[in-house]
Amino acid sequence: MEDKAMLPTIRKRSSNPFYMSNLFDDDFFPVLSNMTSSMPAVNIKEDEKNYVLDLAIPGIDKKDMKIDINEDVLTISSEIKNEAEENKDGYKRKEFSYSSFCRSFYIPENVNREKIAASYKDGILNIELPKQEEEKAKIARQIKIS
Repeated sequence: MEDKAMLPTIRKRSSNPFYMSNLFDDDFFPVLSNMTSSMPAVNIKEDEKNYVLDLAIPGIDKKDMKIDINEDVLTISSEIKNEAEENKDGYKRKEFSYSSFCRSFYIPENVNREKIAASYKDGILNIELPKQEEEKAKIARQIKIS
């Protein structure tokens, strides 16, 4: 099996530049694109023992976040729906909002999936993906014949 680098999964877009879904996905209308969806910034680091993902997700409760692993893909997502209604002095006001995001990453083969851990502090979601310990080098020795 080939090694895969830990990279974000890329959405497939139409090659037609006038395809309607691309119109609002691109920064052609930056104000509209920022209001409809957000993609958290991510830093990916690697050291001898771990891969570490830090996602900037300020203002979201950890109860609204979801982290899933499906085969070779780690997916971080959130969906928030808010609704407020006010009846006061002969008028009625009803507001609602919706926000969501989803980011997916390939998990390298050498990650110990059982020991993946996540923490959330000060708007940063930290996910540690520990590498599996490599087999220790086998010691060469000679066997006596009896």
